[in-house]
Amino acid sequence: MNSEFNGLNMGLGTIARLSPAKSRSISAENMDGAPGQGGRATEGTGADAARELGHGWKVSPSVHLPPESVTPIADIEGPAQIQHIWFACRPEYFRSLVFRAYWDNEDNPSVEAPLGDLFCNGWTEPVMVNSLPVSVNAVGALNSYWPMPFHKHARIEIVNLSPEPANGFYYQVDYTLTDVPEDVAYFHAQWRRVNPLPYKDVYTVLDNVQGRGHYAGVYVAWGSNNNGWWGEGEMKFYLDGDEWPTICGTGTEDYFGGAWGFHGVGREGYQTYSTPYLGFHQVIEPDGFQRSQTRFGMYRWHIMDPIRFEQDLQVTLQALGWRKPKEGKRRYLALQDDIASTAVWYQTEPHNPSPLLTDLDHLEVV
Repeated sequence: MNSEFNGLNMGLGTIARLSPAKSRSISAENMDGAPGQGGRATEGTGADAARELGHGWKVSPSVHLPPESVTPIADIEGPAQIQHIWFACRPEYFRSLVFRAYWDNEDNPSVEAPLGDLFCNGWTEPVMVNSLPVSVNAVGALNSYWPMPFHKHARIEIVNLSPEPANGFYYQVDYTLTDVPEDVAYFHAQWRRVNPLPYKDVYTVLDNVQGRGHYAGVYVAWGSNNNGWWGEGEMKFYLDGDEWPTICGTGTEDYFGGAWGFHGVGREGYQTYSTPYLGFHQVIEPDGFQRSQTRFGMYRWHIMDPIRFEQDLQVTLQALGWRKPKEGKRRYLALQDDIASTAVWYQTEPHNPSPLLTDLDHLEVV
């Protein structure tokens, strides 16, 4: 007889299988996810609008996040796995709100990233994303399908770094209570930014990662501070003590699944795309094609090709363009651009802690 299905690894191949796993959901209408406790609020952001309809009529659909505050939105006893997260808020909050997640009662968060960047929307101008683990829909509705398993406990917080309140924050965290295999790793995400990148420096996407796991991908918000093409740089992966990388790409647009400068076919200009595993989905051109201050959003998910490490991991990205030819020969130009990245990976716990995001000026889009 087949063993009992734990309700994880869902897809068309498993949707028909029965399971003893228990479905739960946390939102402003049921803040602790308890069974039979949804829609029972008598106070909330919709109380005035529901005054003529009464109890049960969308009384608490959202919350207000106070200035410079930390608001817990999910506190779950395991074993369990978060299967879907949905957020909706004003796009101007995408860089001032920070998503934090702690697994199994650790003191340091495993996930620390601005809300927009975690959902491939780092420029506070909402853009659609049509990928397998991240979907962003009209208008700026943020969805995550990254599996987030844990054995003992999960805590998710939203940090408002702004001195102003973030009013009208909507959320839903869908999870299942079930047995979680011992060989399952924990979801991690880390945001970094350098603005501007010092001349001839290499941008570090991720380092100081120790343990066993696999790199699952990255979203990059890239702001060009030069005219001309900016994407010649190579993505490099240093695995388990490498002095030189084990994996080395051939160019920035190549790593993100494009080619030839992301040019549109038969015309001048960029061609955007958003696919299940990779995308070049956002181009903001204030002054025209390949002009300074153009901003880009791109992602690459290593779902079918995870980059596995046994002890440690470092990931770097070069910022490289072109100088004017000298003596008839082309020359590379090391760029000084505004680069922010949100790397995602799975690994064993405990993990090396990262600095908390506390400086709104460092995150700000200006």
